[in-house]
Amino acid sequence: MRPTLDSDLLRTFVAIAEAGNFTRAAEQAGRTQSAVSMQMKKLEELVGDSLFERGSRGVALTRRGGELIVNARRIVALLDETAASMSAAPLGGPVRIGIPEEYGHAILSRALGAFSKRHTKVEVTVRYAHSEAQIAALAAGELDLCVVFEWQDPSGGEVLMHDPTVWVTSNLHHMHEERPVPIALYNRVSWCKDFAIKSLEQRGLAYRVAYSSDTTGGLKLAVTSGLAIAPISRSNIPADCRELTAADGFGDIDASNVVMHRNPNASGEAIDGMQEAIRDAFVNR
Repeated sequence: MRPTLDSDLLRTFVAIAEAGNFTRAAEQAGRTQSAVSMQMKKLEELVGDSLFERGSRGVALTRRGGELIVNARRIVALLDETAASMSAAPLGGPVRIGIPEEYGHAILSRALGAFSKRHTKVEVTVRYAHSEAQIAALAAGELDLCVVFEWQDPSGGEVLMHDPTVWVTSNLHHMHEERPVPIALYNRVSWCKDFAIKSLEQRGLAYRVAYSSDTTGGLKLAVTSGLAIAPISRSNIPADCRELTAADGFGDIDASNVVMHRNPNASGEAIDGMQEAIRDAFVNR
């Protein structure tokens, strides 16, 4: 028969692993050290192997303990999340979000998934647009939260991650080896001139514009189809493609940060909750 693992035992196991010491784990749990030791003895009997190696400075996970800790942390986190969702009153009301298209699936879907499980009555509106348009919409009161790229000095928003734009090529087509190199660009003339084209001119690379698009999805299509290379944020490089580095004669296009701004006039628990969900999605990406 498979062992039935008690969640309380797993919670104590995680506490010991993170504290590195039975005594500290017992203090944090409000239990005696002997009680914690008894719990671990029981868990080791269920698992059929030792979980910790004792030393003069505390304890360390054994191989078996290292295998168990991954799932134990997941189980404890899920239990805590479930308890929080059951105790929190469902929120309601509208939340209006602006975010770059490239973070729609990888980030926003995760944030919305976590948020909507707890707050089914919230009406969420999402706008995908470039950063200048998002900031203008926020200033006009059309958005409650917006996530944007920033290339200049810090603006006072919350920096979520550093995600520079780089030139990207297909591993199958090697378009970066052609001269002049075919490039795909956004329709936004100012950014392309100030950053993408400038990065090529600084390196003396001859180029021709082979494709233009309003969206990152369009640029990805140009790269994967073998039409051109394109400027894409490092975290969004498509499968079977790669970043062009200094070794290839290229390099970073900009040093952008991903920053979240909140409308100073936007208030409410629903907006607070969504802001936290977006932040957590970036942290746990």
